[in-house]
Amino acid sequence: YDADMEYDFNTPWYRPTRVNHVLSGAEYGWRNGAGKYPEFYPDTVPATLNIGPGSPTGTRFGYGAKFPARYQNAFYILDWSWGKIYAVHLEEDGSSYKGTKEEFVTSAPLPVTDLIVHPQDQAMYFAIGGRRVQSGLYRVTYVGDEPTNPVDMTPKVTPMRKLRHRLEKFHGHAHMEAVSAAWPHLNHKDRYIRNAARVVLEHQPTVQWESKALNEPMPDRRIPALLALARLKGIAPSHRPEAGHSVNAAVRDQILDSLLELDFAALSHDDQLGYVRLLEIVFVRFGKPSPAKVSAIVGKLDPSFPADTFELNWLLCETMAFLQAPSTASKGMALIASAESQEPQMEYARSLRFLKAGWTPELREQQLEWFLKAANYQGGASFTKFIEFIRNDSLATFTDAEMALHADLIAQEPESMSVIENLGTMFAGRSMTDWTMDDLGDSTRTDMKNRNFENGKKMFSGSACFACHRFGNAGGMTGPDLTGARGQYSAHDLLDQIINPSKVISDQFAPIVVTLKDGDTITGVVVNLNGNNVTLNTDLTNPNQRVNVARNKVESIEISDVSPMPPGLLSMLTKDEILDLLAYVLSGGDDSNAMFQ
Repeated sequence: YDADMEYDFNTPWYRPTRVNHVLSGAEYGWRNGAGKYPEFYPDTVPATLNIGPGSPTGTRFGYGAKFPARYQNAFYILDWSWGKIYAVHLEEDGSSYKGTKEEFVTSAPLPVTDLIVHPQDQAMYFAIGGRRVQSGLYRVTYVGDEPTNPVDMTPKVTPMRKLRHRLEKFHGHAHMEAVSAAWPHLNHKDRYIRNAARVVLEHQPTVQWESKALNEPMPDRRIPALLALARLKGIAPSHRPEAGHSVNAAVRDQILDSLLELDFAALSHDDQLGYVRLLEIVFVRFGKPSPAKVSAIVGKLDPSFPADTFELNWLLCETMAFLQAPSTASKGMALIASAESQEPQMEYARSLRFLKAGWTPELREQQLEWFLKAANYQGGASFTKFIEFIRNDSLATFTDAEMALHADLIAQEPESMSVIENLGTMFAGRSMTDWTMDDLGDSTRTDMKNRNFENGKKMFSGSACFACHRFGNAGGMTGPDLTGARGQYSAHDLLDQIINPSKVISDQFAPIVVTLKDGDTITGVVVNLNGNNVTLNTDLTNPNQRVNVARNKVESIEISDVSPMPPGLLSMLTKDEILDLLAYVLSGGDDSNAMFQ
């Protein structure tokens, strides 16, 4: 159960707490700051289950508990700060697992630290405490009619898991059969097997497979084989033994020539990600190639940039910026303008910060105006500094003439606005409508065809949904993840949740009301405990809006019956815009969904 970095909230590199399947040779992307590996990198593996903000403490399987089978097999994970014990239900997924989470025990505050299943009474016991807060021990038993017979704990052997294990036996040592065993699986449909096969190559002498990698006819095998070669033969600057150490330019150019033979536009999306990520590894570990090579690479990538996905644009934008491709400034700023949430905007701005080529006065003006806008975005404790660092790096690429031309805009201070105030500026000039289910309910059953995808996407961003809700790879983590809304809600029910947010409040995100002995009340979510103090986040759109409360001044703590989601978020939208918004969410962001036909 892997921790998050709360300072990274609402940045593109934020990774929530997550359950990882620890595999031989796997890379989980633990890096500082923006260096963390996103899950789409081919040289990492994804989480089994992403959880959300939290403070991981103990973990334990439920084996031995006198519980129904589903709960005996569950993997229990403890979140200290949010006061939750999750039961993670795992199921086989190829050679690994996928999981779903269920809140098993929760309260506020409940600083859970560890749990066990006692072999004598077959009950679960969990402890609370830490940071000088009150300690306690709790016992959990099952009362009900479901069978509680011990589950069969014999490990299941599936063909894919057996194959992965067979490949992993070659990790860590050379073997004459290793290359031939791994090679056919470099393009296996199972990502974990592909990873295991590539790691096999990385533990074998390159003389056995270097030429094979450079000349492999199948692109989906050539790319991971070349990735293994680059990881072995290249050395990052921070790891080079001495200042005078020279990189192996011949190997670098061989890898690049092999890549340039491939038709980038004809590759699958996964192979395109692998291709550009491999270029990045080559540039980091071998250095920038000759101008002729740079020109050839830019010519190969430029027709496919921008791409259709954020993940590929992430890699293309930072790679093209590194190569100082002239078209990157205009394409990157267009991506920022069209991005619906702050995370992709921030990523593209970060990629452009060292770009010197291709800027026009209009593009520089757009860049500076974005920084004024981004100053009002919300994130973790380091968020403001992240924006400041990106801006400072960007300003360092300005020529003296550009600094003089844009001096007033550079000196301009941003106007501070909340998320809701920003919402008002987007719909400035409109009158408000107090929408009710009586106004719109019937339309959710009769008018959900021929909806406008792009308008729905725009409304999702404009209505401040991203401030709290995750959707796909973007958005906040302080409200329910809406990516899977289509499997949970009808259009009618989703609309009801938005118009009447306090009608049903998710236990995971329900705030508490703290009544003090002097009669004052504070509403928020417990995010930290320390000695006699409880820390509450009182504004879920701003993770840094926190209040410390001394526990000896508390009269009572109760679960709030008022949702932290404010009512009236649809009041600036028209009827058609609301229906487009519902269609966008319920489609999972898929423009081919029948609602848009």
